[in-house]
Amino acid sequence: MTATLTGTAPAPAATSPRLSRWVLRLHRPALYGWAGLVLVLAALLLALRGPLADAAAEAWRQYNACAGERCHYDQAAILRYKDYYSYATLALNALPLLVAAWAGAALTGRELESGTALLSWTQGASPARWLAVRLAVPALAVTAGTTLLCWLHHLAWNAGHGRIDTAKPWSDRWTFHAGGPSIVALTLAGLAAGALAGLLLRRTLPALLVGTVVAAGVRGLAEIALPHLWPAVTRVSTLDQGFAGSGLTVDQGMITRTGAHVPVPQCGSVEACRNAYAGFTGHWNTYHPFSHYWPLQLTTGALVLAVAGLLVLGCFLALRRLTGPATAQATTAGRTATGGTTA
Repeated sequence: MTATLTGTAPAPAATSPRLSRWVLRLHRPALYGWAGLVLVLAALLLALRGPLADAAAEAWRQYNACAGERCHYDQAAILRYKDYYSYATLALNALPLLVAAWAGAALTGRELESGTALLSWTQGASPARWLAVRLAVPALAVTAGTTLLCWLHHLAWNAGHGRIDTAKPWSDRWTFHAGGPSIVALTLAGLAAGALAGLLLRRTLPALLVGTVVAAGVRGLAEIALPHLWPAVTRVSTLDQGFAGSGLTVDQGMITRTGAHVPVPQCGSVEACRNAYAGFTGHWNTYHPFSHYWPLQLTTGALVLAVAGLLVLGCFLALRRLTGPATAQATTAGRTATGGTTA
């Protein structure tokens, strides 16, 4: 009993703060906002998969069946499907930036700026555990919500593919990321980028801006690496046939009489193009066909997840640099005081 009063005994396990519950309570508005956003987008994607796609497909059937100059078809249904599909696709592609902005501003930046984090460290929660919970709990919510949305988006795209003439091809970069696991990886990378910005800057607004920029940079790197993450297909064709094969283009050009592959020449007039093409015998096209969709999705997602892992490692390294001897002493004192008063 004496040892307990003097604060030398460790705090009972029951007094350890329930950090997961505290994170959910502290960031309850963000959780409600995320849930609302997921529900709205899910409802829109379900409509795109069902009635909106059916109405647009019927309108295109009417248009393609027109034989005369006067044609009656539901143009509004086509435009409505096109607009709502664009809204949903852009919203999904914006999720990594939105999550990064929130993570930098609220998840770490605001707590460090206001001193809430230091208070938590003095109440029995180690800095490493504090950060681990703040990354794990949002990561679960982000993964669950984004996985549902990308699955629904893929279903919506399938509903219009081959039925709606203006439907986006799978190789469209916005459609590609919105309908597969790569967007989940990008959103998790955005979460890690925002958290790292908050730990480094310890201010709300700068962390918001820097986290968003870093998340956009990760997206840009993924765009550059995407065509080269899986072996592409090269097809050769004659000059009359044009470029053979369709999909995600990697590179294309012309074939000389010696069999060399060169870029497409730039010419400004018909006569100049005729002269420029005189020494060529055909075209070559290096591209990814539709069969490469899932290999590209998985390799891109794996690459982005590796970057997200490096960002998480950077978070813990930044936290270790932030929590020096003074913070460690304060944390130890807080645990001792908690143990003494609880007993």
